Amino acid sequence: MEKRIPKHVAVIMDGNGRWAKNRLLPRSAGHRAGMKRMISLSEHIFDCGVEWCTLYALSTENLNRPQEELDALFGLFREYFTKNVETLKEKKISLRVIGNLQLLPDDVREVIGRGEEETKGGARGTLVLAIAYGARQEILSAVNSAVRAGMEVTEESFSALLSTEGIPDPDLLIRTGKEVRLSNFLLWQSAYAELYFTGKLFPDFTDKEFDKALVAYAERERRFGKIGK
Repeated sequence: MEKRIPKHVAVIMDGNGRWAKNRLLPRSAGHRAGMKRMISLSEHIFDCGVEWCTLYALSTENLNRPQEELDALFGLFREYFTKNVETLKEKKISLRVIGNLQLLPDDVREVIGRGEEETKGGARGTLVLAIAYGARQEILSAVNSAVRAGMEVTEESFSALLSTEGIPDPDLLIRTGKEVRLSNFLLWQSAYAELYFTGKLFPDFTDKEFDKALVAYAERERRFGKIGK
């Protein structure tokens, strides 16, 4: 079988809290395990030849969780953007963050901004983190921008109004954690993405499990409405 690598892989990283609960650990321990897996997995994804990797780190709906859990998540973001930017630079990976960052604490926004600036120009690939992101909110914001500008939009001009401007649509979208839904993630962009669902909780989604998703992707025929072979 011909080896076919998607240009852009998006991952809904679900199941950190349940992973911790199964081990009688606090949810914060699950989020920390998820961050460790996120770092390792993203490295593997780029090693496979993928050029764009988008990871769903925090949804707008997640911001309704208890403050204690949010504080732990914000602490992990501070840690990630402080400690891992240099590694991304060394590996020539650019960092980009999408979402409504105004919903985050000021210092978290600051470390995110520094991380994006310091990794600009990474030629090997781009890691996109969706933080405080919601696809419906993103679409409504784009619609309102078009209305204010008096625009009659096309698919291309509308896409340019989204937070993912300049990012190719995902070819493969993976969701861990057993749930079989998109949960307000890249709704416009995923119109033709191949969907792959796994029961593995995200901290248990190993590199080998990702490789299984690549095999499943290579076995599918992407027709985009055309007649297949």
